[in-house]
Amino acid sequence: MKNMKYLLAGIYFGIVLVKSQVISWFRIQEMFQLTSFHMYGVIGTAVITGMIAVQLIRRFGIKTFEGAPISIEPKQFDKGQIFGGIIFGLGWAITGACPGPLFAQIGSGFTVVLITLLSAIAGTWVYGLVEKKLPH
Repeated sequence: MKNMKYLLAGIYFGIVLVKSQVISWFRIQEMFQLTSFHMYGVIGTAVITGMIAVQLIRRFGIKTFEGAPISIEPKQFDKGQIFGGIIFGLGWAITGACPGPLFAQIGSGFTVVLITLLSAIAGTWVYGLVEKKLPH
């Protein structure tokens, strides 16, 4: 029962994804074909909301529900991020799904997305195997 808040937050997030149409393969294709602003608007709103949230956390020293401090470590740029972003974008364009809405798509009855989910898990596993051998 102590994890119920996470389940409820996940259900709420899934409903928001469905209602905002970000799980729609057609909306994703419109974005990559540059024929609609819808997805860019949703993503831009999320980025701005995240920026405001991070500033509020830093400015007011907001803590977790358990009272632990929230620390946001600075990120180091790595050229692998460019290659990873390209691979991620290609996968997103080909499958019409990114990791965030995968479960909402599956829950909405798009069971073909199970292949995308299994592929994402396999890709993560392979990355874990070869990460140390990749250039930095």
